[in-house]
Amino acid sequence: MTIVAQVLQEKGHTVWSVPPNATVYQALELMAEKGIGAVLVLDGEKIVGILSERDYARKVILKGKSSRDTRVSEIMTPVVYYVQPHQTIEECMALMTAKHIRHLPVVDQGKLVGIISIGDVVKAVIADKEFMIQTLEKYITGSR
Repeated sequence: MTIVAQVLQEKGHTVWSVPPNATVYQALELMAEKGIGAVLVLDGEKIVGILSERDYARKVILKGKSSRDTRVSEIMTPVVYYVQPHQTIEECMALMTAKHIRHLPVVDQGKLVGIISIGDVVKAVIADKEFMIQTLEKYITGSR
């Protein structure tokens, strides 16, 4: 069973973030530049929110606001669920499904050490299942 630490080892520990007083436009520029769907909102080293493309679509575009005039703090999702490096990918998938979220920061002993997305989780689950299938096939056929 894959754990979060293994996913971060393969993916890397880079976390893209913005401060709460950044404009939504600045956050969108960063997301576009990095090819990501969400950024963490950090006040110093403290996680105070997350801003996703979904937040932008629902809280700026549909409300007729301007991304250049709106602060990230006005539209971010302030409740941020997170996981720890020792947790399993299955636990992450269960949390993401239950809370309808696509990104999970990874916190180790109170320190932000990475972030995983639903894509990372699905990729790891598929790899685990493929490994299990190969192992069972070898067992059944008697090959090593």
